[in-house]
Amino acid sequence: MRIAPLREPLDEEVAPVLRSMMPAGAPPIALFRTFGKNPEMTAAMRDWGGYCLSRRLSIDMRTREIVIDRVTARCGCEYEFGVHLAFFADRVGLSADQRRSLAFGGADDPCWTEPRERLAIRMVDELHDTATVAQPLWEELSALFTEPQLLDLLMLTGWYHAISFVARAAQVPLEEGSPTFASLR
Repeated sequence: MRIAPLREPLDEEVAPVLRSMMPAGAPPIALFRTFGKNPEMTAAMRDWGGYCLSRRLSIDMRTREIVIDRVTARCGCEYEFGVHLAFFADRVGLSADQRRSLAFGGADDPCWTEPRERLAIRMVDELHDTATVAQPLWEELSALFTEPQLLDLLMLTGWYHAISFVARAAQVPLEEGSPTFASLR
């Protein structure tokens, strides 16, 4: 661990911000307590991260989680991948095969039958590999997603790429009980 997460009791300045990032009554996760070392950044991240996880996002929760899980897996960020699987995978109905595929497979795996989901995975992979989306894939995406949805997909991918960088480089410790890559094999 390079940047140790804050510990309880939390400073009066940062405690309300960190608690607002979690469901009511849940203690702040290690990543958020690590962000807490920079209160200004934490407040800004709460606002943008809150948008990414809110109903205001123009894509549905399942697509959102597929994108987040794929980004964090491609970035090798076991911390964030595990947190999202633990909190959301059952809620959005990701099967065991789909969870494994997001970590180790690809959009052409047989567990992906919905064209929008396959395209979202392909988009994440292409952005990860090339930092852009080639015209042929863009045309396929544009046929199934609106422009606001495309913007949300692109920003969500970039946001969780950044989160993955922070969690990995700061060596945020895994949350107790969160799935690991090895647990999906």
